[in-house]
Amino acid sequence: MQKKEISQYEKMTNTPIPQLILTLSVPSVISMLVNNVYNLVDTAFVGRLGTSASGAVGVVFGFMAIIQAFGFMFGQGCGSILSRALGKQDKESASVHASAGFYGAMLCGILIMAVGFMWLDDIVMMLGSTETIAPFAKTYISYILAAAPFMCSSLAMNNILRYEGKAALGMVGLMTGAVLNMIADPILMFRMGMGIAGAGLATAVSQVVSWGILLFMFLAGKTETGLSLPKALHAGISVFENIMTTGFPSLLRQGLNSFTTVLLNSQCAVYGDAAVAGMSIVSRIIFFAFSAALGIGQGFQPVSAFNYGAGQYSRIRKGFRFTMLVAEGIIIAACTVLIVFSGNLIALFREDPEVIAVGTRALQLQALATLLLPISMTTEMLFQSTGKRLGASLLSVLRSGLLFIPFLLILSYFRGLSGIQEAQPLSQVLALPVAILFAMSFFRKLPRDDKTKI
Repeated sequence: MQKKEISQYEKMTNTPIPQLILTLSVPSVISMLVNNVYNLVDTAFVGRLGTSASGAVGVVFGFMAIIQAFGFMFGQGCGSILSRALGKQDKESASVHASAGFYGAMLCGILIMAVGFMWLDDIVMMLGSTETIAPFAKTYISYILAAAPFMCSSLAMNNILRYEGKAALGMVGLMTGAVLNMIADPILMFRMGMGIAGAGLATAVSQVVSWGILLFMFLAGKTETGLSLPKALHAGISVFENIMTTGFPSLLRQGLNSFTTVLLNSQCAVYGDAAVAGMSIVSRIIFFAFSAALGIGQGFQPVSAFNYGAGQYSRIRKGFRFTMLVAEGIIIAACTVLIVFSGNLIALFREDPEVIAVGTRALQLQALATLLLPISMTTEMLFQSTGKRLGASLLSVLRSGLLFIPFLLILSYFRGLSGIQEAQPLSQVLALPVAILFAMSFFRKLPRDDKTKI
């Protein structure tokens, strides 16, 4: 083994679990917070253009989730596999899967871009636009489509870096793009008078810049794996099938998030642009509040996958407990703020009494339910990182769609807008017992004794 391989192997299998997870989490937490600050700032800037423009961002957010779904499928899929391969000290297999994951994500992004431009008008309406929101959404989504190949493959590269245990490299690329986006937004939107087109252009340019920085990390040899087109072309169907089935829970989760966002927008559209804008703002605030806890979970994933491959099972148990406790502590602090200052937070993004009224109740309900989310999140990440595809898929389906979709349809029918606000929190509460049973079953079957290290 080469010195770099030994160093990384020892780091992932010998470093005390709290120190290792926190070290790997910090770059993910910072990246997610910065990206979510950008999302919130973007929402606030677009809100200055009017309620319809604000609603358009929420509508297009559902489409961006589709792009992210494929990026996460390839990134999480190849990342989980390559991390376990590195744990077994099989660097060649790790590089083959990294290459296949990157180029697979790029190809998916190109296909999404082509299909999107061919059916642009239909897609905008299918995403839940009203007649007044549609013109803004069409303008904004055009730039998102142009950047789709870069967005998709950037997510793949970032996940590869995380699963290698080198999240700090991914942080550099993502943060640079997010900061650039925040700087470009007001310049293009207001100083150059581009309006919502400026917001879309800023997003597209920042995604390309992030992509270039992340790609440089691989080309400069700063990573454990490489991105080789010949390796991807000769990988074989079985490699792509393995990546896609392992990453399928991510596709399922993100795809269902996209579908439910579209469905939510459609249900809200009945009550006008203010309802669409209000629920869109709530979604972004909740995701921002949860992003730090999610970052801790992302720090746990490479630890879980690497040590599962290395046969260090006791470290997986310690990592699961530590991740769950730290994530829960973060969520309790964040959600307390959201509940107490809910009305003020909504008003920061849109000073419209109707939007504030819709958003305040929804934010309070979702913040309460989010207190239960760390257990479900950590369990789902555990299953995916260790290659338990069926369990990870079932958990993704349950929380993201199997409960939420029927609750949304039924409650909106019987309780109107109040039911729409209640559907997501209720689905999260009822998904919790299932996640606990899955976690208990996993650890009962996990070997008690570690394998002897090489």
